[in-house]
Amino acid sequence: MEKINAIGRRKAAVARVYLTEGSGNIIINKRDLGVYFPSSILQFIVKQPLSVLDVLEKYDIKANLNGGGYKGQAEALRLAIARALVKINPEDKPALRAEGFMTRDPRAVERKKPGQPKARKRFQFSKR
Repeated sequence: MEKINAIGRRKAAVARVYLTEGSGNIIINKRDLGVYFPSSILQFIVKQPLSVLDVLEKYDIKANLNGGGYKGQAEALRLAIARALVKINPEDKPALRAEGFMTRDPRAVERKKPGQPKARKRFQFSKR
């Protein structure tokens, strides 16, 4: 099996993933998953598509992550992994879609409006 690549995005984070057959190693920006994401919750988020299809020990994943915060990066990586798995086996798509891993989360930061301190916050109104 050759390298399968896919891309995932969330907020400002972009994840490029390269999937090869292997033993379940996940390397992110030349660092191990446990080093890059010390939080077990974020590690769980990244591994979700693999555990749903029960292929945790089947593929090696090399990922380049940039932009955004750690939560956004973890969710971008989850989307990229799910897309790569569908490229390998298209029959897996309904299972991943049912869990919500195939949908790019469109929510992003709302822009700041002119004449206001933030996107929705207004300056204090003074009657006099």
